[in-house]
Amino acid sequence: MNLNRRLIAFSMGMRGLFGLAVGAGFVAGLATVGQALALSRIIHGVFLEGQGLSEARGLVAALVGLAAARAALGYGVESWAGLAAARVKDHLRRRLLDHLTSLGPAALAGERSGEITHTIVQGVEALDAYFSQYLPQLILAGLLPVAYLVVIFPIDPLSGAALLLTGPLIPLFLSLIGAQSQRLTRRQFAALGQMSAYFLDTLQGLAVLKALGRSREQVGRIAAVSEHYRATALRALRLTFLSALALELLSTMGTAVVAVQVGLRLLYGGIAFEPAFFVLLMAPEFYLPLRNLGLRFHASMAGVSAARRIFEVLDDDGRRDGKPARRPASADGGGGARVDLTRPFEIRLEDVHYTYPARGGDRAGPETAALRGVSLCLRSGERVALVGASGAGKSTLAALLMGWIWPERGAVWVNGVRLEEINPACWRAQIAYAPQRPYLFHDTIAANLRLGRPGATEDDLRRAAEAMGLAEWIAGLPRGYDTVIGEGGARLAGGQAQRLALARALLRDAPLLVLDEPAAHLDVEQEELLQAALERVCAGRTALVIAHRLRSALRADRLIVLAEGRVVEEGEPAALWAGGGAFTRLARAARGEEEA
Repeated sequence: MNLNRRLIAFSMGMRGLFGLAVGAGFVAGLATVGQALALSRIIHGVFLEGQGLSEARGLVAALVGLAAARAALGYGVESWAGLAAARVKDHLRRRLLDHLTSLGPAALAGERSGEITHTIVQGVEALDAYFSQYLPQLILAGLLPVAYLVVIFPIDPLSGAALLLTGPLIPLFLSLIGAQSQRLTRRQFAALGQMSAYFLDTLQGLAVLKALGRSREQVGRIAAVSEHYRATALRALRLTFLSALALELLSTMGTAVVAVQVGLRLLYGGIAFEPAFFVLLMAPEFYLPLRNLGLRFHASMAGVSAARRIFEVLDDDGRRDGKPARRPASADGGGGARVDLTRPFEIRLEDVHYTYPARGGDRAGPETAALRGVSLCLRSGERVALVGASGAGKSTLAALLMGWIWPERGAVWVNGVRLEEINPACWRAQIAYAPQRPYLFHDTIAANLRLGRPGATEDDLRRAAEAMGLAEWIAGLPRGYDTVIGEGGARLAGGQAQRLALARALLRDAPLLVLDEPAAHLDVEQEELLQAALERVCAGRTALVIAHRLRSALRADRLIVLAEGRVVEEGEPAALWAGGGAFTRLARAARGEEEA
């Protein structure tokens, strides 16, 4: 299905509003015919038959009424089409956000956040002209000229034939330049997305660039990216202006052909004045819907180029070089089994394999085997710690449990049900995740906390903050929970940001916690505060903790040691420590690094 068909399919939900807009435009076109008939009769009666105001009063009133009706209908066309476009954009934006959420972070790891944001915001917004202008005008351009010909042919067949022969030249010209216009606007949209992505990446990494003394180099690079976008945009504008000139020339020539033949026939008595004047009035109106279609066509090209990228995102099934990154599309809807983790449960991994594809394609390097036949069990009420060297597969295992990626071989079972068969919304609603580096938005403390539970009350926020030892600090802020913390929690210390993220996880009140060692990058004092907070978060819940430090591992009920994607040890921390095996070696190495 091509882009235009898919876009029209999206608009079908608003076909009532689009129908009103097209109907109003068509009636306005018929009102134009009535205006031309009334005006031609008024001119003929007054100037040729000597009628006075009393005889022409009815036609003048009809002319004024038709003009008012045409203006009102024109306003209705814009209003209904604009409302329909706004609703379609809202629906499309929600579809995009829901789809990106269902894909999860693993499938989006290769995407640039600036480009994705540009697609969701500016890309969807660029479709406004397509839905509010081009789509209604496309239908009207097919209806109104035909309706005008139906009226003109009985009055003057020769003029009708002239219009019939010259009218199709405008759509023909549009089809000829359409491919070139689409190519240029597609380049323009891609260049704008690249510029957005590069600019956001630069801003996010500005602190690091400043620390390394490389920040000034980015000025020239940003200027080069901006110049590339400027040149691309100007090429698209040049084609738009040239084609607009050609459209005006074609419609003017068509009108001139009709005017010349009507004038010559009127001069030699081949046609009466009233029908001749009516045809002259209708000739520009016949070309007007076609000319408007040409103008709307160029305005919609940016939206069509954006739609290409939008549908690429929507069609992304999360696979990378054939590797499954999320649940099959058939199980991604509202169906699927439902599980209740508030009751006793068991999560079992059986012979799970997962391999990351080579970055940038097969030529960039070998694939990376993250998990090789992992089998383990997580029971309700347990606090299980995953330990292992960097690259052992700990984060991959957590991503599998979250439902962000899916095994190539083997299976994940929850109470005897395959995880792929469980409703994704039901599953993720029962999990709270706290990463090593939690993301905090440039918003208030309350808004960041409510990401865990949007309907949380102020009392809920205070209780979560008290559990994390943040209540006193927040109370001391000038605006309390309404304090803006900056992008990425820029105004917070590391320990405060981590505890705020844990408070958010606690507020979610999920029975299953997945914690990617929030204390990994903190000093000893902040780590002690955070470990105490972790104890409160994990109380009465099932927790899977990726432990990078010995203190976190020893607090667990059970340890699972990973090495090169395999489970090499499993058991209670004290028993593994006394056994002198893989965990003992890891712990001693970690202790030596901390002491150093």
